[in-house]
Amino acid sequence: MAEVAPAPAATPAKAAKKKSTKPKKAGPSVGELIVKTVAASKERSGVSAAALKKALAAGGYDVDKNKARVKTAIKSLVAKGTLVQTKGIGASGSFKMSKKVETTAKKPAKKAVPLTFKVICLYYIQKPWVNLKRQLYGN
Repeated sequence: MAEVAPAPAATPAKAAKKKSTKPKKAGPSVGELIVKTVAASKERSGVSAAALKKALAAGGYDVDKNKARVKTAIKSLVAKGTLVQTKGIGASGSFKMSKKVETTAKKPAKKAVPLTFKVICLYYIQKPWVNLKRQLYGN
């Protein structure tokens, strides 16, 4: 007669892996360290990549262990426009701060002026053609 194959044994559900949460290192990122180093430099032609790495190593950052991070940070800062590459290509050459970053200062936001009779009168005094338009077109 018909033989029935035994049902496969149910496999126990795999225990969910616990993600090891490493504490994020406290301190500035590589990009911030590079920006500080370049901003502190007073050289007209900028700071070379080798000098950047030496300055980071002097500041206590392990450059030999994190070469790739330093390179990608330099490239991303150039792409963002924070740094300008004066010589070389890629992550090599010389870099200096872009003028946009140096001159960028936060301007205080304008406060909204409540519409009072005085404000409306001043507006019409400064722009008399508004009254003229209203008289001509009836708006």
